[in-house]
Amino acid sequence: MLKKNLSFNSFSPKALGSVLLALVILTSAGCGFQLQRSYQIPPQLTTLHLSSQDEYSELTRLVRERLRLSNVNLVDSASKDVADLRLIRDSLERATLSLYPTGNVAEYELIYQVEFAVALPDSAPGFYNVEIRRDYLDDPRTALAKSREMDLLTKEMRIQAADRIVQTLSSIEVN
Repeated sequence: MLKKNLSFNSFSPKALGSVLLALVILTSAGCGFQLQRSYQIPPQLTTLHLSSQDEYSELTRLVRERLRLSNVNLVDSASKDVADLRLIRDSLERATLSLYPTGNVAEYELIYQVEFAVALPDSAPGFYNVEIRRDYLDDPRTALAKSREMDLLTKEMRIQAADRIVQTLSSIEVN
């Protein structure tokens, strides 16, 4: 009787690569891995009305963009048959964290807060808060560069807030 020994060397590199790729895909799918910004919005929220005090603000634009990427159909007018996402307020505050020996501020903490409400048809609205915090070093000798850095940090904080709003929508349990 002929016996053939199978060893690691008997597999071709192409077959070994395919097996490893399949193993990685199965492992990542089994652990619940999802790409960033790929949220499963409940069916009751896939059509909604977005309202804000400032329809042309950067935050409103970012939330609208994130909702469209999540396949949410946005309608222009509110009705009692459509869920409503209302951006109530957003604010940027600055708190002092540390001082230079001269008494000038060395480090700030930027706090970006967003309050919003989600109202499902025939139910009371749920109110939610998002808070993003960042440390910001302030050097008075490089004022122009620091103002540009603060603008970039503020923009990044708004992007994260918009992502968290959509993430909150995906986690709402609808009966």
